[in-house]
Amino acid sequence: METSRNQQVKLEEIESAGVSLWMKREDELHPHISGNKFRKLKYNLEEAADRGYHTLLTFGGAYSYHISALHYAGKLKGLKTIGIIRGDELASRPDLVAENPTLSFALKMDMQLEFVSRELYKSRHEEEFIALLRERFGEFYLVPEGGTNALAIRGCEEILQAGDQVFDYICVAVGTGGTMTGIINSAGGGQRVLGFPSLKGEFLGKEIANRAIRTDNWSLVNDYHFGGYAKINEKLISFINQYYLSTTIPLDPVYTGKMMYALVDMIRNNQFEKNSRILAIHTGGLQGIKGMNNKLKKKKLPLICMGDE
Repeated sequence: METSRNQQVKLEEIESAGVSLWMKREDELHPHISGNKFRKLKYNLEEAADRGYHTLLTFGGAYSYHISALHYAGKLKGLKTIGIIRGDELASRPDLVAENPTLSFALKMDMQLEFVSRELYKSRHEEEFIALLRERFGEFYLVPEGGTNALAIRGCEEILQAGDQVFDYICVAVGTGGTMTGIINSAGGGQRVLGFPSLKGEFLGKEIANRAIRTDNWSLVNDYHFGGYAKINEKLISFINQYYLSTTIPLDPVYTGKMMYALVDMIRNNQFEKNSRILAIHTGGLQGIKGMNNKLKKKKLPLICMGDE
């Protein structure tokens, strides 16, 4: 079973609050398939191979970390990969695709990209649409948007290790809820799991409750999404860059950056008991920094430290 190290986060406001904060460096598991994507794809790839599939198909946005991880994993396993990408305007703009780090790398790894309208993309969960895709592309193993299914949750249950039982709180950023569900299922009896959604809306709680084996050991913190998925401002950029300078830990702006901003703010405001031991899960996603920086350049905003500079 793959394990990742825990790195202590030493910041003045944390020490002043009398708590300890650590990050589980899941982002170090693999240079291209890191964090929760490594966990989510592990058993899905085994299942695809066991059932004799030669093609993987999935869905995602133009900057999706899931798209980036899946095409690389497929390449390693010798599987063809197809990405159904939200935004048909990209089909006629090869220049935009070329300057998009996620999509250009996917093409380099021989992923077949199919750009569809945002309206059609909403049908990604419907059997009729999936059937049409099978008619067009032939048989494929379907990996859902974000990678979350029962096998993905099983993989995410392996994030926590025996030594992590010493922590009082386990914290994780939330997209589709699969990673948090796996952590809820594997958390110790006295541990509290906190999820930090990157999207607006209360629907995630229901999604997680439907999948998790427990209902009494977790809650969502909905106040730090910065306006919604992939939304960002100068305050968050400044925090991410200062955090990197202080800890040497790079954060992505969509998930872990918002979670760590929230945690430091909560610690500063004494929302954790004295002597609490907190473990935050670094779910990866660092490949998305390049794409975000391209957007920030156009808006003439500060850029995000990438960890290799």
